[in-house]
Amino acid sequence: MATQTRAPAGVPLGADVTDPNLYATDSWRPVFDKMRAEAPVNYCPESPFGPYWSITRHADIQTVEAHPDIFSSSYEHGGITVADLPDANFIAMDRPKHTDQRRVVSPAFGPGEIARMAGAIRQRTGELLDTLPIGEEFDWVDKVSVELTTQMLAILFDFPWEDRRKLTFWSDVGGDIASTFEPAANAIRNGHLADMTHYFDRLFAERKALPPSGDLISMMAHSDAMGNMDFAERTGNLILLIVGGNDTTRNSMSGAVVAFNRYPEQWAALLADPAKAAAAAPEIIRWQTPLAHMRRTCLTETQVGGQTIRAGDKVLMWYISANRDEAVFPDAEAFDITRANARRHLSFGFGVHRCVGARLAEIQIQILIEEMVARRMTAHITGEPELAAQSFVHGYMRLPVTLTRG
Repeated sequence: MATQTRAPAGVPLGADVTDPNLYATDSWRPVFDKMRAEAPVNYCPESPFGPYWSITRHADIQTVEAHPDIFSSSYEHGGITVADLPDANFIAMDRPKHTDQRRVVSPAFGPGEIARMAGAIRQRTGELLDTLPIGEEFDWVDKVSVELTTQMLAILFDFPWEDRRKLTFWSDVGGDIASTFEPAANAIRNGHLADMTHYFDRLFAERKALPPSGDLISMMAHSDAMGNMDFAERTGNLILLIVGGNDTTRNSMSGAVVAFNRYPEQWAALLADPAKAAAAAPEIIRWQTPLAHMRRTCLTETQVGGQTIRAGDKVLMWYISANRDEAVFPDAEAFDITRANARRHLSFGFGVHRCVGARLAEIQIQILIEEMVARRMTAHITGEPELAAQSFVHGYMRLPVTLTRG
C-alpha cells in the first residue's frame, strides 16, 4: 500500500501540528480531535522540521512504543523530538546502551529513595507556600512551579544551591526545539549547553575524586556505563535529566492551577476530602500533558493504523492527543480527580522508554496539592496565562494568580 500523503476529506491536508501557534494560543484541541476521528495516523509532507507522521490515538502510540527495534529513539537517527537533535542521551538511544545507562540513574528514583525524599519535599513545599503573599498578585510559574522543581533537581544532583536557577535556564534552553532550525539561535543554544556541560564537568571531577554517594552526578561519575562519556554524550544526558526533572513537574504544577480554575468544583471536592489528592496527581498530569510529543524514526517498513510507514520516516507520537482519546478516557477534556484510569495517561511514555522519574514527579505534585489543601489555600488566575510557543514542552511561561485562604 502506498504511503498516504493526503488526509481524508474534511481534515486539513497533512495538518502540521508542530505549529507553535497552536500551543501559544491553546488552540490544539480541535485539530487533534479531528485527526483522531478521521486521520489518526496522518502524514504531514511539509513543515519547518521536514515531513513526518503524526500518531494521535492512545493504542497506536502504545504500538509504536512497544516496538523499539522498529521505531528507533537513537540520536543517530535524529533523536526524540521533531527537531533533528544530536543530543546523545540514554532516552535517545536504543538497546542495549539505553538499558545500561538507564540502569545507572534508576536507583535514585526507586521506591526507597522516593519514600526517603518525601518528607523533605513536604517540608520544602510547606515552607515555600508559607512565604507566598495572600491577596497580592504574583507569578505562580516563577514563585512556585519553577522554584519547587529547581530545588528538587538541585538536591538530586547535589548541585550548588546558590546556582540552582542555572538549572531552570538550561532546561528552557534544552527544551527549545524551535531554535534548532535558525542557525544563529541554534549557535546560541549550543553555546549555552556547552557552558552547562563545562559547569557539570567540574562537579563530575569533584565527585569522581570522592567515594560514591547517592546523588546523580556521583552515580554517573562512578559508573562503567556513564563514567567515561564523551562531551556530546555528557551534554545529552544532562539535558535529558534537567529537562525531564524540571519540565514535567513544573508544567504540571502550573497546569493544576489552570485545571482547578476551569473546574472549581474539583478543588471544592478536594477541600471537602483531602484524601483525594493522591488520585488528583495523575489526572493533573494527564490533563496537562507536559511534553506534547516524542519522536521515533522508523527503521524498517511497517504498518501502523492501516498506514504504511517506510524506513527513515519520522514518526511523532502526540501524547497530548492520546491523553484526550475518548476510547480510553471518556469525557476526556473534562478534568476529573476521581477518574478511575487516569494513570493510563501517556505523559511519561510507555514501554522501555517510560520516564524513570515518573513517580518522583507525581509525588511532588501530590504533596503540593496536599499542602495547599491543608492550608485551605486557593489560587485564582488573575490574568491571561502566557503559554510556551512550541510543540515539545507543553507548558506555561507565566501564570498570574492571587491566593485566598479559608
